[in-house]
Amino acid sequence: MKTELILTALEARHPGEQEYLQAIEEVLSTIEEVYNQHPEFEKAKIIERLVEPDRIFTFRVPWVDDKGDVQVNLGYRVQFNNAIGPYKGGLRFHPSVNVSILKFLGFEQTFKNALTTLPMGGAKGGADFSCRGKSNSEIMRFCQSYMLELWRNIGPETDVPAGDLGVGAREIGYLFGMYKKLARVHTGSFTGKGMEFGGSILRPEATGFGALYFVDQMLKTNGIDIKGKTVGISGFGNVAWGSALKATELGAKVITLSGPDGYIYDPKGISGAKIDYMLELRNSGEDIIAPYVEKYPEAMFFANKRPWEQKMDIALPCATQNELDVDDARTLINNGVICLAEVSNMGLTTEATDLFLKHKILYAPGKAANAGGVATSGLEMTQNAMHISWTAQEVDDKLKQIMSSIHDQCVIYGKEGDYVNYAKGANIAGFMKVARAMMAQGVV
Repeated sequence: MKTELILTALEARHPGEQEYLQAIEEVLSTIEEVYNQHPEFEKAKIIERLVEPDRIFTFRVPWVDDKGDVQVNLGYRVQFNNAIGPYKGGLRFHPSVNVSILKFLGFEQTFKNALTTLPMGGAKGGADFSCRGKSNSEIMRFCQSYMLELWRNIGPETDVPAGDLGVGAREIGYLFGMYKKLARVHTGSFTGKGMEFGGSILRPEATGFGALYFVDQMLKTNGIDIKGKTVGISGFGNVAWGSALKATELGAKVITLSGPDGYIYDPKGISGAKIDYMLELRNSGEDIIAPYVEKYPEAMFFANKRPWEQKMDIALPCATQNELDVDDARTLINNGVICLAEVSNMGLTTEATDLFLKHKILYAPGKAANAGGVATSGLEMTQNAMHISWTAQEVDDKLKQIMSSIHDQCVIYGKEGDYVNYAKGANIAGFMKVARAMMAQGVV
């Protein structure tokens, strides 16, 4: 495999798809050596087949707003790879959604799902629609229109969507309700459902919980105790919430949160009622973090800035892709950061990742660190299929076991002397599982 040749061909075929091409380059650059040890992969053109999605659905989503005016958005579903199980991945409702972002997310999801050890393929979908400023009735009508087009192409053994940015329990409820009416079945065709109709305990917190289990194991492997460490978090949605809860439970002190308006720095720590308040803010519809300092004046608000300028031991980007650049990385390293985990998908730019690896900072890539969310979704699928509901302790125990297994796989494939390159380890472990499944199934 010649990485440069494959990337050149992809750039010519998919010009301008920056996020997708970035994700491809990040994986290929780390697996090239292992790939070239398997000539059977080259003969079967595994990489050429793996970097292209199986199919992409694009469709219009017309809906009527509360004023009676017709609005039209674009909807998508990228079914990337189902070599190891049904397609699995979230739906994102945000104005930034486009094919490039969804292809990057679907590609990442394929490897992330492989790492969980659960039988799930990779997919992603969504629409260039924002729930912000919309009434519940408008959001319901949009979700129903979106599902009118998508429902024939999903199902518990085909493709199981979940939530993502802009898609929470409310939106999943509306989507599932319409799917159930159209398909005339009540099956586990979605995850992230409400507890009343098949959802799993701990699903909202799972991404953050899993990330902290992974970080804690990374630190322990290197003889470091998480207790007493300061943690910087970006975002203030479910992922940041789960991360803050578990970091505090493990004995660390969370000192930052952020929103689209800037970030807050709380030197006394964000725990207890403060964590509950961040969710109140998130659910208020304002989508801004600044009011935090009005309630807790010991904190400081920095408008239109990112939290990475603060001194912290552990950095957890929990917001969106490419939210931490090389200048942020340089600042964190100069301030003595010891560990960084991408809790958002591809939260770092390529240059930032390279800098952390160059300085041998403990770095957990998103496909490993944030796999707890989809892992718990997989557990929800299992509970639905068995028509049972596990307790919080049972789900949490299984989540810990899965994150421990992911960590161990990363160590096996990422060991470089005394340093573990978790990015390399995660990519190789995920790739080998998918590649072997594709080889076993022939050229399809």
